[in-house]
Amino acid sequence: MQSTFDERNWLAWLVKVRILILTFLLGLELLVAHFTPTPLPLRLFIGTILLWYTLSLFYVVLLSFWQEHRLQASLQVLTDLALVSLVVHETGGWDSSLNFLYPLVIIVASVLLPRVWAHLVAALAFILYGTVLELNYYGLVHSYCTTHPELKALQAIIFVNLFAFLAVAYLGGLLAAKLRQVRVELKDASGALENLQALHENIIHSISSGLITTGLDGRITLVNSAAQKLLERFHSELLGTPVNKLFLDALPNMESERSHAEVRLDAPGAYRKTFRVRVAALTVPGRGVLGYVYALDDLTEIRRLEREVRMQDRLAAVGRLAAAIAHEIRNPLTSIAGSASMLSAATEMSEEHRKLLEIVTRESQRLNNIISDFLAYSRGKQYHFDKVDLLPLVEDTLTLMQHRMTAENTGISIERHFAVREAWVLADGDKIKQVFWNFCENAVRAMPSGGTFTVGIEPLGADWQLSFADSGTGMSPQQIEKIFEPFQSSFEGGTGLGLAIVYQIVQAHEGKVWARSRQGQGTALVLKLRRLETERTFSLRLGKVAGRQPQTGLPAEPASVAAPGRARG
Repeated sequence: MQSTFDERNWLAWLVKVRILILTFLLGLELLVAHFTPTPLPLRLFIGTILLWYTLSLFYVVLLSFWQEHRLQASLQVLTDLALVSLVVHETGGWDSSLNFLYPLVIIVASVLLPRVWAHLVAALAFILYGTVLELNYYGLVHSYCTTHPELKALQAIIFVNLFAFLAVAYLGGLLAAKLRQVRVELKDASGALENLQALHENIIHSISSGLITTGLDGRITLVNSAAQKLLERFHSELLGTPVNKLFLDALPNMESERSHAEVRLDAPGAYRKTFRVRVAALTVPGRGVLGYVYALDDLTEIRRLEREVRMQDRLAAVGRLAAAIAHEIRNPLTSIAGSASMLSAATEMSEEHRKLLEIVTRESQRLNNIISDFLAYSRGKQYHFDKVDLLPLVEDTLTLMQHRMTAENTGISIERHFAVREAWVLADGDKIKQVFWNFCENAVRAMPSGGTFTVGIEPLGADWQLSFADSGTGMSPQQIEKIFEPFQSSFEGGTGLGLAIVYQIVQAHEGKVWARSRQGQGTALVLKLRRLETERTFSLRLGKVAGRQPQTGLPAEPASVAAPGRARG
């Protein structure tokens, strides 16, 4: 295929060179004929040149649809020999200065045809040139010569040209063979270079770590497949982009003492990711530093697990504290509340004292509620797993919430986006309802001035994903980080234990729960529970949870619950 392609290019080049030479010869002969007397048959010469032009254009057309390039080359060489002989005859035979065209045709034959053909073309050129001179010498054709040499001089001219033609054929064939050899070597070297380049590209794109290279100006010049996947961007989007614009934090640089750092990224998929980035100079021997190489490792999951472990440690400490002091506080608190209630019944008490006792009673009740939440959080829970459809549980919760919001005139509307009609799971229906109610309570509190509460259910792989989104004021990343920890409520009068209990329930169901939020754009609490597809799966999972011990205050399998601090990007 490559050889055919080269011959086609050579033939196209030959046509262009031929037209250029013909134009030059035509102009030169016309100029000479205008300024000096010459026996040149001008009309015949111009006709021959026009015929040559016509044949050249015909060869151009022929080249576009006839794929036998070797035959085309032979045909063009023979045609050129015939027309050169005609032009030499018209311009004076042995007096003609255009016999140099024969060596040009021989050189073309050396390039386009096999080496033996160059010698054959040289021999044919000798025969044609000798024939033209003999015909002119013996007057067999009309001669345009201005001189009449002797026979020996004529024979000398013929044999000198024979030697010249053979020498040109030999040298032309030798140079053409060298040219073909160099071309083959160049093609082999080019193929080896392409293979090496493909190997290097495959190595770069096979690296599991993300790899980004930039110029000295910081603009991206190369991104491997792993980096595109980590950044969730296409190659065309990243190429030419300043690398420091991709991340929320400053990247490490060669001037600083540390060549690595952790940076955050707001991915297009709405999740915030954490990467460890290492930087190195892109150095080429002899040219110095041309840019920088950045290696990316995704630490999002590791940092999530670390946050989860830290949170569980804190939850364990709070659970132990709650279990230890709740009973000790509740008994004296009951006595205080009872005593305050008895004092309030005294008739001789002033109005001011009565208000103070009401404050004591009300605050005692609030403190009792907090302690009750503590006990509910720390006390071992019993779960009754069964085959449950999530949609009726969500509908029941939303119906109760709708009546409450209507009665309180909250100005909140509820939107349902259910992608399915049934969503079966293996769960404790009452506990899951408690999760839904806590989500709804938080959404209502987040929208004191009204808004839209959107609830959605959709299948996502092997899970059901439920989303409870409000249009409230949203939360900061710091609040999201601690949303499922006790005592982290951002609502007035809240204990922050509701979502901590939700976290326990979800963990017991081997689910995942997290929050997505941005300040001013609302908050979405997302819950994932494993789908129940078949009765066999139901039986297996039911047997698994039947042997599970009751929960005693903290999640036992941290890997099954998403980190509470996963923020929406």
